[in-house]
Amino acid sequence: MQLKIFPTYESLSAHAADIMFAAVQAKPNCLIGIVSGDSPRLAYDLFCEKAEANGLDTSQLQFAGFDEWVGIPPENDGSCHAFLHRHVFDPLGLPKANYHVFDAMSSDLDGECTRMNAFITERGGLDLLLVGVGMNGHIGFNEPGVDFGNYAHVQLLEGITLEVGQKYFKEATELKYGITLGLRHLMEAKQVLMLANGQKKADIMQRALEGEMGSAVPASIIRTHPNSEVLLDEGAAGGLEIKKMGN
Repeated sequence: MQLKIFPTYESLSAHAADIMFAAVQAKPNCLIGIVSGDSPRLAYDLFCEKAEANGLDTSQLQFAGFDEWVGIPPENDGSCHAFLHRHVFDPLGLPKANYHVFDAMSSDLDGECTRMNAFITERGGLDLLLVGVGMNGHIGFNEPGVDFGNYAHVQLLEGITLEVGQKYFKEATELKYGITLGLRHLMEAKQVLMLANGQKKADIMQRALEGEMGSAVPASIIRTHPNSEVLLDEGAAGGLEIKKMGN
């Protein structure tokens, strides 16, 4: 794991966008795993802008959506599906065959997990994965206490996740479960970027990077990935002991 601290959210996002661009240049048919959320949003926007400005060939590029709210239809603006369409799929003009997301309205959610697991396995795993970090240290919908060995699964969500999740919806929305790729997918990804920004993330990032490693803080697993970067702005890095020491 490498830790990189940026002066601003914008510079952090530009770095992540550059890595996405380089990944597609190196392997035009690469498979990139992506989450929704505020932390990666600008990175996606900048990547799409750079791809268009430089004529990047994205015709073979594949994306895998990391998670979704169970019971929320894709046309709901608060869904992860809608977020990824706004910030990635539509700006790149990708056909449906080039992105793969959970159907959270399915009557067979276990089957959805099997489908996503099989797709990723057939592609040889994720070439690049971008994730954010929840206020309780979750990655995707891998909540505290999750089994690090899980592949895709359905997850009962914690109160803080349900509370924070309301910001994505125009009106109060009943949420209870998420469907998500697992932390085993993260560990098997060839390259991982973890993004966090703002002072509100300072405490959880300190726990993830300097506290006891384990499922109580799922994001702490990043410390064991051999090819990962944790990208923080000054606000999110503010609680780190290494930052306080000036190192």
